[in-house]
Amino acid sequence: MDVALAELVSVLPVGRGWWYEVKLDGHRTVLWRTRDSVRLQSRSGRDVTAPWMDIAVAGMELPPGVVLDGEAVVVVDGVISFAAAQSRANSGPARAARLAEQHPALFIVWDVLALPAGDVRARPYVERRALLLEVLAGLPEGSPVQPVSATQDVEVARAWYESLASTGVEGVVAKWGGASYRAGRSSSWKKVRHAETVDAEVVGFTGVAARPRMLAVRLPDGRTALSQRLGAQLAAQVGALLAQVPAGRRERTPGGELYASVESGLLVEVLAGTTRHPVVTVTRVR
Repeated sequence: MDVALAELVSVLPVGRGWWYEVKLDGHRTVLWRTRDSVRLQSRSGRDVTAPWMDIAVAGMELPPGVVLDGEAVVVVDGVISFAAAQSRANSGPARAARLAEQHPALFIVWDVLALPAGDVRARPYVERRALLLEVLAGLPEGSPVQPVSATQDVEVARAWYESLASTGVEGVVAKWGGASYRAGRSSSWKKVRHAETVDAEVVGFTGVAARPRMLAVRLPDGRTALSQRLGAQLAAQVGALLAQVPAGRRERTPGGELYASVESGLLVEVLAGTTRHPVVTVTRVR
């Protein structure tokens, strides 16, 4: 399932028809309730059911045919922890199960893409929101599958943005109430974030795949650039994913730097202010 993406803006849009949702700091996840089981998909399309098995088990309470879009998050000491979500996502089944016992995951849902009766992506946001609340109302009390907080009041949204950063709320997403669910980035979804970052695709690396020194990333404008040298923890996280895919031929950036190309489907965040330069700063894996 190709997911919808929000356009990064500096201020929230205002006017009749806009809805606002809190943006949480976790892992984008699509949940498929099939006839016999549950499958979880990352933003890039990878199967991530194993590390998020507690969410998958909870999803079995949904009717077969339901497809949900949302964020897998982990709360540690009352704060949404991206580091904990990263640890879970990068773990094998046994370690993920141990981490789930310590800090169970939540699946915060902001959209329903399909119901037992069929695909609902063409319906407007306001209708899909109502359908989402209806389907989640059928889950047992205390289910980790929960709807995202949403409001039509921009002042409430601004209060969320200004007061909830310390709890792991990353920002606010504004969605046009009449818009259908469209794959890719569109102007009907806009996000304001505390960290000014953009997403970039990993297309290569320098060093060895298991512990890359730098990443070659494709920026939103199509340019390819090398990153600054990765820190040890970030290199280990990226390396665990790159080691699973074969490296391609040697390529060069527009500036002439050599790197080993790779088709990883991996996305990272880079500081927006560095994208104007030949070397960009990677902040984390998405």
